[in-house]
Amino acid sequence: MEFGKWKPNGLIRVGCRRISAEVREVEIETATRGLDGRNIPVIPVRMTEAWLLFDEQAIRKAAGNPNGRKDLQLPEPARVETIPDPKDILHRAIQIASELPGRRRAKLSVPERVHRVAQGIDDFSPLLLLPSFRALQEAVAAFVSDYLERASRG
Repeated sequence: MEFGKWKPNGLIRVGCRRISAEVREVEIETATRGLDGRNIPVIPVRMTEAWLLFDEQAIRKAAGNPNGRKDLQLPEPARVETIPDPKDILHRAIQIASELPGRRRAKLSVPERVHRVAQGIDDFSPLLLLPSFRALQEAVAAFVSDYLERASRG
């Protein structure tokens, strides 16, 4: 399995561990060996949540307040993978975007709202600034091309 030409410099974070992208690819390959079909490893530099921090409107919709005006303090798209804890930034952005008062904000199911952020994004092209996202796009394109070629052969 090859994830593409791009490899992050240094280590990536996987849970509490820091490992190289190559080690992560081997882990994914080992874990999926024997499964039907091919797979596409998703290897962001930090966390996949970093890839959700670019779309302010999707965050506001997920928070249930699409017309909110509070500053969400989101990083520039080109910097999202340099943030130490993008999950925390995303969770705080959802809470801020909700504009709910204290107790109601505390009851907000933020993890559920994170999934809604991803569903609310129509255009991921701003993430093409990130080498890791471009590598994912290339891997998906190669996967689809290979699948269509095998399907056309019967």
